[in-house]
Amino acid sequence: METKTVLVTGIGGNVAQGILRNIRHLPFSIRLIGTNIDAFSAGNHLCDFTYQVPFFDDEKYIPKMLAITEKENVDLVIPSTDYEVYHLAKNRCRFRAAILASDSQTAKIYLDKYETYKYLSQHHIPFARSWLPGDYDFTQKEIIAKPREGRGSRGILINPEHPGSLPEGYMIQPYYRGKEITTAAYVDKQGALHGIFTFERSLTHGSTTQARVTFEFDTTIRKIAKQMIDLGGLAGSFNIQSMVTADGNIIPFEVNCRISGTNSIRHNLGFQDTKYALQEYLFNECPDRPKPVHGIAARILMDVIYPEHNSFQDLNNKDAGPLLY
Repeated sequence: METKTVLVTGIGGNVAQGILRNIRHLPFSIRLIGTNIDAFSAGNHLCDFTYQVPFFDDEKYIPKMLAITEKENVDLVIPSTDYEVYHLAKNRCRFRAAILASDSQTAKIYLDKYETYKYLSQHHIPFARSWLPGDYDFTQKEIIAKPREGRGSRGILINPEHPGSLPEGYMIQPYYRGKEITTAAYVDKQGALHGIFTFERSLTHGSTTQARVTFEFDTTIRKIAKQMIDLGGLAGSFNIQSMVTADGNIIPFEVNCRISGTNSIRHNLGFQDTKYALQEYLFNECPDRPKPVHGIAARILMDVIYPEHNSFQDLNNKDAGPLLY
C-alpha cells in the first residue's frame, strides 16, 4: 500500500492525541506529522515529525501551515481544535492537501454558542434557550453563564447574582439538571449521516473522565443530527453535547464542528470516525459501517519519559526513545 502523509494539528491536546493513537492502530501505511503552538508536547511521541506553529489567529499561521504541508507532501490535514477548523476551512483552496473540515461559514457559526442557538432555533432544531446578558428576562429559577466562545468549563458561572452585568462575550442558558450526554456524528462525503455514537459521561475541568455507551437516546439524537446536516455545510465528524432532564427531554447545548475528545474511546467500541475519514479522504473508499457496542471507559494519567535526554530540542518525533509509564 502506498504510504500517505497525514498532518494532525493541536497535538498537545487530548483530541489530537486520540486521533494519532487511532491512526497508529489502523493497518494503513501512514506517516504522521504533528503541529502545536509548543515545540514539545505529550503528542510528539506519536508523530514521525512535529512542527511548532503560531496561534490560529496569527497572520503567519496559514503561511506556516502551507509551508509544512508542501514540504512534507501532506495528503490530509486533520484539525483538532475548533478555531483551526475554521481558519483552515476558510483557506482550503490554498492547500493541495485535503482539509477534514466543514465549510468555513458553518464552522464559524458553531464557534459561537449564541450564534449556534440563533441558527438552530431559526430552523426549529432543538437547542438550549439562550440570552445575551442584557436581554435576559429572569424567567429561569437557575441559570448558567458561559463564554460564547471557548470550550471546556473555563469561565462558567452558576446562578450569577447580577446576570445583566456579565462581561462582554458571555451568554446565559437555563441550568439544566440531569444526565450529560455527548454524541459523535459522522457525515460522509455525499452529505449523509453515516452514524452516531453516544456516551453518558462524567467530566473534570471540562474533560471526560468516565464514559458509558448508551443507545437509549439514539432515535431523538439521530433526528436532531439529520436536521443539522440537512442545513448543509457539515462534513466529517461533529459532536453534539446535550442534557437529558428528569422528564426525558434531550436538550443540546453545544456543538463542536470537529472530531471530539472521546474519539479514542469510541474507536475501540465500534465507532471509528477517524478511520472513516481516512477511508474517504485518503483512499477514496466507502467508510466501514459503524458497529457500536456497549462499553465503559475511564481515563487515567500516563507519563511520557525520555531517558538519557536533557534537552527538549530533539524530542520532536517518535524515534526519540520515549518510555510510556
